[in-house]
Amino acid sequence: MNILGISAFYHDSAAALVQDGKITAAAQEERFSRKKHDERFPQHAVRFCLDQAGLSLDDVDHVVFYDKPLIKFERLLETYLAYAPSGFRSFSAAMPVWLREKLFLKDLLKKELAKIGECKPTEIPSLLFTQHHQSHAASAFYPSPFEKAAVMCLDGVGEWATSTVWLGDGKKLTPQWEIDFPHSLGLLYSAFTYFTGFRVNSGEYKLMGLAPYGEPIYVDLILDNLLDVKEDGTFRMDMKYFNYANGLTMTNKNMDKLFGGPPRTPETPVTQREMDIARSIQVVTEEIVLKLARTAHKELQTDYLCLAGGVALNCVSNGRLLREGPFKDIWIQPAAGDAGGALGAALSVWHEYLDNARTVDKHDSMQGSYLGPRYSDDEITAYLDSVGAEYERLDDSELMPKLAGILD
Repeated sequence: MNILGISAFYHDSAAALVQDGKITAAAQEERFSRKKHDERFPQHAVRFCLDQAGLSLDDVDHVVFYDKPLIKFERLLETYLAYAPSGFRSFSAAMPVWLREKLFLKDLLKKELAKIGECKPTEIPSLLFTQHHQSHAASAFYPSPFEKAAVMCLDGVGEWATSTVWLGDGKKLTPQWEIDFPHSLGLLYSAFTYFTGFRVNSGEYKLMGLAPYGEPIYVDLILDNLLDVKEDGTFRMDMKYFNYANGLTMTNKNMDKLFGGPPRTPETPVTQREMDIARSIQVVTEEIVLKLARTAHKELQTDYLCLAGGVALNCVSNGRLLREGPFKDIWIQPAAGDAGGALGAALSVWHEYLDNARTVDKHDSMQGSYLGPRYSDDEITAYLDSVGAEYERLDDSELMPKLAGILD
């Protein structure tokens, strides 16, 4: 049974191949196209996955997409209606793309797959769709070394959900509860990414890296004005400070007034204000994640936790969760963002749609995440020679001492 998972058309497009429940190959399109966070259909990644297994598209039993576009479209329409007429500019910018492409995603996927399979779109095998957070949860739990675990998915937004908690037990993933758009820990962090002058869905790691240089002087300001956090970690945001639900920016003039000035202009010098803001939102994020994790532990009575979603890429938060959280151990999907959704979608079809048993790999079913292309010494040498590169080849016994010297 060959299942091809695909994520695409938002950011971090990717493909993954699961054969009889085993992860055979997975790759992100940016590795081939060299376009960072490439959102286009992952044609190169799909071809790699098929070639890696020696398959053609005819050999694929199910193709599965990591998202349900019609539900997402419903959320967009309801949001624009709720904010009307203030969201008209955003609405007019988004609708042409949806009406031209995204609303007919099934046809678009078949068209792109037909190019790879050199066939007609009507000849494409079974095409399935999972929910966004279902894909995240499956990518976190099924490859984990735990028979039973709480699963926490935290990101910007999928269809409606922004934060979800699941119980993984054997081959079953059971949703427990969720926080819905526009209240989103991921979008809160992205709003501060924007406010400090970095690119949303790309520069969040810069915000995290900037935090140690600042002081958490804005923590109370954030908690008193921007969001109401309950003791169980659930929260609601005051949307009068944010523009992402109905506008073309993440924050608005109310946020400017609160923090004593407008967002930093990208590529201008970073000031102490940005450093302190970064530290403050990092602290707030960590506290929310810890509270949510403690609630999940209390409710689900399991000693293990799996994480996925873009917020799970915040390694500083993960470190605190491991040190201070209530769980004996945690497992984080290495591709916790949308790229990992391709793998989760494929695993979800194998275990949930097809109802196949799960074999827990206590070692590493992700194979060290080395699931993409690899090259032999001869191939590397041939390429370097073809471009006239100067190089020196070292065996591991020679290389390691030299690297150690560099690091010292």
